[in-house]
Parts: sequence; structure tokens; C-alpha cells
Amino acid sequence: MTVSYDEARTALLDAALLHVPFDGWSEATFQAAIRDAEMAPGVARAVCPRGAVDLAIAFHKNGDQVMLDRLGAIDMSGLKFSEKVTESVWMRIGASENKEAVRRGTTLFALPVYAGDGARLIWGTADHIWTALGDTSEDYNWYTKRATLSGVYSSTVLYWLGDDSPDAMATRAFLERRIGDVMQIEKLKSQVRKSPTLSRLMAGPEWVLGRIRPPARAQRDTMPGSWTAPRGEADRP
Repeated sequence: MTVSYDEARTALLDAALLHVPFDGWSEATFQAAIRDAEMAPGVARAVCPRGAVDLAIAFHKNGDQVMLDRLGAIDMSGLKFSEKVTESVWMRIGASENKEAVRRGTTLFALPVYAGDGARLIWGTADHIWTALGDTSEDYNWYTKRATLSGVYSSTVLYWLGDDSPDAMATRAFLERRIGDVMQIEKLKSQVRKSPTLSRLMAGPEWVLGRIRPPARAQRDTMPGSWTAPRGEADRP
């Protein structure tokens, strides 16, 4: 029977998760998954050229999809925006039901050779959250929002990994404090814009940053953006 790429990867991932707590996202885990899934090694390697690393990436992306499905099934219209962000991050934490697999993944993506993969995954999670919440930023704010949320998400995951409180309520409190810190920064930015003196002082930097554009939607997993060239002196502040 012929199986699709996604079916083969899912079978490997399901089999690998039984071994990750013992061997991590390693070659030993990948080989065990091949055996348990009764898959030809050549097929497994075609599906996951980097072995368990690709499975770890798939595991993270599956968590993102669970979060998006849950976000699409609830009504958050009555919440303040900061509360929507908090709930979204909390749902993403809740989607990671296999804490040991997350712990092992954190260790894997801390290695220099895989650090870029880890950064892209966290950035992708932040992008999914902002997009699901209806973010329409088309300038440097597209980056600052995702960079800030990436920091909040990654620090919350690390806290959660060491949290043994009932229902991870200590993690929830930690997350709410981090979101509160971010909102203080946004409040400060708003005050700067409203200040006649500070707004004039920031006019130049704001103009420069205003030329930055987010990457095309099809390329947003890779994080680069673009620069819009000035049209003329009339564009200058």
C-alpha cells in the first residue's frame, strides 16, 4: 500500500515519541522509529533527510496546528487584546502535551548547529499567533511584535518545563506577568508618540523604520524582510 509523505512522517513521529524520553531526538530514536513503524529505511530517509531533527521540527509544527485549531474554535471577541495574546500562548503551551519531548527538543535546538532551526520554529509560532489574531502590520512593527512574542513564548516554555504546580498555574502567572511587561512597553511607545517633543525627536528613526516591510507571505518562515526605497524628498519627514 502506498502512503503519502504526511502519512509516513506521522507514522515515524508517533513511533519516535515513544523513544524520545530515553534517547532524545537522536539517530537512535530515528532508527527505532523506522523499526517500530515497519518502514523501509530509504523511505524514512526520503521523508526525513535529517532524521530525528526533522521529526522534532514536525512535532513543533504539529503543536502550532493544534493551537490554531483551538483558536479557531473559540470566541475571544470579549477579551482585551493583551488577554487574547495571553490565551493564545497558553493554548500553544497546552498543545505541547508531551513535556519530555519538548524538553528534549529545547536541548536539541540549543545546539549551535540547530539553533537556526529552533529560532525559525519559535518565530513561526509567534507569527501564527499574530496572524490568527488579525495582525495587519506592514512595517517594522511586524518584526517587533513577533520578536517580542518570541521572547515571551520561549521564556514561558522554559518556565513551564520546570513547573510542577497544579495545572501549571505558576506558568500561567509567569506568562501573565510577561505579557504585562510587554504592555508597559507598548504604553511607553504610545506616550512617546503623543509627546510633541519626543515625537519630533523620533520622526527620523520612525521614517527610516517605516521603509521596512515584512516578507512576502509565502516566504515568512525564513524571516527576512525588504526595504522600500524612498520615492523622493517629499517622502522625508
